[in-house]
Amino acid sequence: MLPVVDKPLVQYAVEEAYAAGIRQMIFVTGRHKRAIEDHFDFTFELEDALEKAHRVELLAMVRAVKPDDMECVFVRQAKALGLGHAVLCARHLVGDHPFAVLLPDDLMIGEPPVLVQMAEQFEELQASIVAVQEVPADQTRRYGIVAGEAVGDRLIDVTRIVEKPAPEVAPSRLGVAGRYVLTSRVFDEIASQQRGVGGEIQLTDGIAALLKHEKVYAYRYSGKRYDCGSKEGFLQANVELALASPELGAGFRAYLRSLEF
Repeated sequence: MLPVVDKPLVQYAVEEAYAAGIRQMIFVTGRHKRAIEDHFDFTFELEDALEKAHRVELLAMVRAVKPDDMECVFVRQAKALGLGHAVLCARHLVGDHPFAVLLPDDLMIGEPPVLVQMAEQFEELQASIVAVQEVPADQTRRYGIVAGEAVGDRLIDVTRIVEKPAPEVAPSRLGVAGRYVLTSRVFDEIASQQRGVGGEIQLTDGIAALLKHEKVYAYRYSGKRYDCGSKEGFLQANVELALASPELGAGFRAYLRSLEF
């Protein structure tokens, strides 16, 4: 729920998914996360007041948070057992359908949106796809790292994926970013995993097991990722998105220029 410029991170992720054609949003939350559910709830009193006051622009902004054709479902992850376990918590809702996983603290800005790019690839390949970017060698411990054969400019046919390897044993420098499009077979593979790095059930380990049965591709997305789970990434996102804002950009740029560094 941390805001970047004028909306929370989770809203950016939902808008990205919506742009990719997804209409059912499943939020896997932990304890004390009611703010997310409240954010996407219908606020009759506010909308009614804005409508009566003829505040058209503000009313449109409020209604854009959750379009009428979008369904929001909330699932509680009772214990923090890792990303793989969080994904498994949504299995009964996803069923046998392919699905996307978005990690909101990875703010992804692209044109078209990153998940739109990946959905287009999935339509063609009908196989699981993970978003990747090249990372510094000394940061491989922070990512799932993939290796494989290049298929064109942006696709890699994955042959190996490892969770948070040390630099000296990392199979490449292609780190998985917080966007995935996966087939439902991955649920079986996650469910059969023992706890991995950090004592957690890792999504990366489930995808590694999936490789034994299905193709998995890595996609070098077009766009920029801000790691808003870090203070530096969060600040960078706010500054750069504010500068790019049609409403705020000019004034904010002038303010920055006035500062003495």
